Amino acid sequence: MTLRNCRRPLALAMMIALAAPGMAVAQTAKETELEARIAQLEAQVQALLQSQQQQQATLVETQGKLDEVKVAQAAPLPAGAQPIQATTITPGANPGTKFTVGGMIRIDGMATKTSDGDIAKGTAGRDFYVPGAIPVAAGPTTAPDTYSDAHAKFSRIWFDASTTLDSGDKLGARFEMDFFGGALGNTAATNTYGTTLRHAYLTYNNWLVGQTWSNFMDTAALLDSVDFVGPTDAVVFVRQPQVRYTSGPWTVSLESPETTVQPFGGAARVIAGDNSAIPDVIARYTHKGAWGHFSVAGMARQLKYEPVAGNSSTDTAFGASVSGLVKLGDSTDIRYQVNAGEGIGRYIGLATVQQDAIADASGDIDALGGWAAYVGLRQVFNPGLRGNVYYATSRWDNDTALTGFGVTQKVQSWHANLIWSPAPKLDFGIEAIWGERTLESGRDGELIRLHTMARYSF
Repeated sequence: MTLRNCRRPLALAMMIALAAPGMAVAQTAKETELEARIAQLEAQVQALLQSQQQQQATLVETQGKLDEVKVAQAAPLPAGAQPIQATTITPGANPGTKFTVGGMIRIDGMATKTSDGDIAKGTAGRDFYVPGAIPVAAGPTTAPDTYSDAHAKFSRIWFDASTTLDSGDKLGARFEMDFFGGALGNTAATNTYGTTLRHAYLTYNNWLVGQTWSNFMDTAALLDSVDFVGPTDAVVFVRQPQVRYTSGPWTVSLESPETTVQPFGGAARVIAGDNSAIPDVIARYTHKGAWGHFSVAGMARQLKYEPVAGNSSTDTAFGASVSGLVKLGDSTDIRYQVNAGEGIGRYIGLATVQQDAIADASGDIDALGGWAAYVGLRQVFNPGLRGNVYYATSRWDNDTALTGFGVTQKVQSWHANLIWSPAPKLDFGIEAIWGERTLESGRDGELIRLHTMARYSF
């Protein structure tokens, strides 16, 4: 090998050795720059995570405060109770509508003795006191037997909705039903009964439209009875469709017309199928005070009967009612009602005692006159015990030449009860009843009953 050839590898090696430190320095600078950028990115990500956590904490805190406000604004719940739901149960109603539900569970038990045979099983007279159902035999009868009944038909449920609009107008509605709609089963096994419509009406400011108690009925003067109705012999007790307007102490209504007729010869009553075109017109005035209340009502109506198609007869009827409640102290009061008129039979005693009109042989009708009254004394012995004594009667002016002597001339009854309330809304009652129905022939039948009741209202 020549000297020139040996110098070339040596020079190359020296050049590489001289360049190596520069290459190492360049590589280290890039890595340092890269690591710095990575560190910067990591810091930015960490900052974003911390910001997100702070926002989440703020949202949770805000939601907690909102929930506390909602709980504070809501009506307080009993200890341990939970709200039924967080949203409205009337999503289709006007905003701000208040919806309420209530009712009662009621169980009735009765032991009855009637002098002239048993009241027919499955009829209303077996469920509560119905004077028109008291049997009156045409001749001698055997010694009466005692028979008993029990049912839960008068349990009920109701729904109310009320709204005050932004305009200040007030809207309302009520729907109520019980289970007095007739047997769907039998007393041997299921004791099943159909639902009955009691009330279904709407209100708009001072107007009421729908089915509810007649304006001729003073519900504030009803007696505190164990029997479902009480003074059935005399009380005005009617629910029917109507249009009613109230202004202060005055109420005026137009109500569904219906005529009940005693056919010629004393046959079973007829409910006229062809109603009058004129509604029953009723007006009432009520005065209230710390002493109680006094109310007077008047009614005018047209009776109509069509025994055969195309041959109808009409008559004018009228009636008046005076009723009220008088307090004799903090624990005692008297309640009363007096009714009189021509053609008011349908309004008295659930239309079970007498009829509106009497028909002659040709089908022409005359309004039947009569009067009815009751009075009762109520005594509260202590917050858990109260008692009532009351008397009721009605008398009717039958034309025996048209009706015969087998129709009711008068009914009357005495009642005495005690009602024990061991807890709020819980009542246990017992009532002794004596009732009598007398026919135009002079024959009569008697009823003796012990009526018990258990009721929880909610």
